[in-house]
Amino acid sequence: MRTFFIENREEIDDIIRACKTCFVAMSDGDVPYVLPMNFGYDGDTIVLHSAQEGRLWETIRKNPNVCINWTLGEELAWQDVRVGCSYRVKSKSVLVEGEVEIIDDYDEKYRMLQQTMAQYSDREFKFGKPAVLNVGIMKVHIKKITAKEFGAKAVTPWNQHKE
Repeated sequence: MRTFFIENREEIDDIIRACKTCFVAMSDGDVPYVLPMNFGYDGDTIVLHSAQEGRLWETIRKNPNVCINWTLGEELAWQDVRVGCSYRVKSKSVLVEGEVEIIDDYDEKYRMLQQTMAQYSDREFKFGKPAVLNVGIMKVHIKKITAKEFGAKAVTPWNQHKE
């Protein structure tokens, strides 16, 4: 079983859109901090939202650089059931490195909330003014995006036609 880079941006986007949670890593000096979060995605940016205070906001204000992970799949696979080091989890993973922009504009926050909800539902949503004013919106500008597939079978001339 092998690990392969995923180069096709459409496949990368499909992985992100199939996930319901992302893991956002940030750093406060030499102290790492990771949070699971809901998100919105438009292909160029990631939208994150939360309360406007707390450790997340303190950390982002000091250092706006983040790394975000999405992982899809948890199927266990092995080459030999008796050999522990032959076990892998079959999955696909996307990593984004980016920089956070804090959004304060009301209309942009409203649009970002709609974008976030589009990740989870095809419905149209409305948001009350207090909800928009009181939510913290972070827009992550993607600087680098990479993806890998783990636990895949290598395609060789003798197994490429097997089901």
